[in-house]
Amino acid sequence: MAKQKIRYECGNCGYDSPKWLGVCPSCNEWHTFEEIKETKSSKKKHKVEIGEEDETEKAVLLSDVESKEHDRRSTGITELDRVLGGGIVKGAFLLLGGDPGIGKSTLMLELAKSKPDWKILYVAGEESPTQIKQRAARMNVTGDQLFIFSNSNIDSIINQARKIQPDLLVIDSIQTAFSSNLTSLPGSVQQVRECSAMLQQLSKKEGITTLMIGHVTKEGDIAGPRILEHMVDTVLHFEGNQSQFHRLLRSVKNRFGPAQEVGVFEMKQDGLYEVANPSELFLSDLDTSISGNCVTCVMEGSRPILIEVQALVTASTYSSPQRTANGFDQRRLALLIAVLEKRAGVSFAGQDVYLNIAGGLKISDPAADLAVIAALSSSIKDHPIRKKAIFIGEVGLGGEIRGIRFREQRIREAEKMGLKSVVAPPAEKSIQTSIEIIERTYISQIDK
Repeated sequence: MAKQKIRYECGNCGYDSPKWLGVCPSCNEWHTFEEIKETKSSKKKHKVEIGEEDETEKAVLLSDVESKEHDRRSTGITELDRVLGGGIVKGAFLLLGGDPGIGKSTLMLELAKSKPDWKILYVAGEESPTQIKQRAARMNVTGDQLFIFSNSNIDSIINQARKIQPDLLVIDSIQTAFSSNLTSLPGSVQQVRECSAMLQQLSKKEGITTLMIGHVTKEGDIAGPRILEHMVDTVLHFEGNQSQFHRLLRSVKNRFGPAQEVGVFEMKQDGLYEVANPSELFLSDLDTSISGNCVTCVMEGSRPILIEVQALVTASTYSSPQRTANGFDQRRLALLIAVLEKRAGVSFAGQDVYLNIAGGLKISDPAADLAVIAALSSSIKDHPIRKKAIFIGEVGLGGEIRGIRFREQRIREAEKMGLKSVVAPPAEKSIQTSIEIIERTYISQIDK
């Protein structure tokens, strides 16, 4: 007689436990365990069945494998092509994640608009065809080759894809897809893992390029099991602040091109628009006559972007001074303040420090350290930084300004944007440029 087994699975990371736990020992999330009932036959508990040998499938030598270039097709959207490494590869399996309302579905309609000759199957698990039609009309998408399939059953989705044979299959979203063979609810770890595996087989065997849209957790990670990101060929993150107009499309993983590339878009009422020059976007409201404003250049993948760093240092009214950073690591800010105090003799005792990266951009490039140091020093002395200047360099604990990667690309970008001088660490190789390069070794020298 079949025996029923009860186990508990974490809905966040997929950790298995024989009993219910309040907190997951794997991901430390609270109240995420769900009861799962499994029916197994006691006769086959420890048996492993091995099928007949398939003569058509056999191991091959690496030297015998035929090598050919990927069948890559341009999407017609330059910024999307940049992130993907030149276009979409036939039979690729992609995952796109982002916050609710950030524009993931809008980006898919923009793709249909830029490629009207592509046959696209859009599987809508969250919206009705009427809602999609209304958005498409607002974006002037005709959709002559755009098929809308409002169904969440994975078997029905695969049957439709095999029948239509689209150039691109879009699943919006993978958390709404479900398999009737499983008893768990849609969005659970089991369902996401099973449906993703079936779509992966469809993509690789049928050669259908598949793009899954995924939900994100409150921490910004893609919801579901971590194995989901390992299964796909490319992981894309659509980032941005809904209070800002710009959006960043970032490749976290890409088997067919470089990772960490960034595409910049601007959200408007009638859709997404590409931003060919992000530096101009982020420096549009720059005012160098105010103390604490400084320009630096960060690298997003292979793309240099000029941004504005804003600092405000003011007398504190609290017993404990505030240290607040927006778009910059707060612990890194505390470290740079300590370096300024120790190595440059600038005291921040009894001072509140506020740091902001203009435009809502979040940066982690260490080359922005020198700009943060310059902005803090400018604000506490209430003395504006020299006009048309840019500061790039990593700052060490000894107050030394360290070398940076992509030095020439950053300087070229500053020159293109009309800046006149750059403060940077010394370099062995000189650059032929019209911009003045001011080399400094220690942070105590940047005001000279």
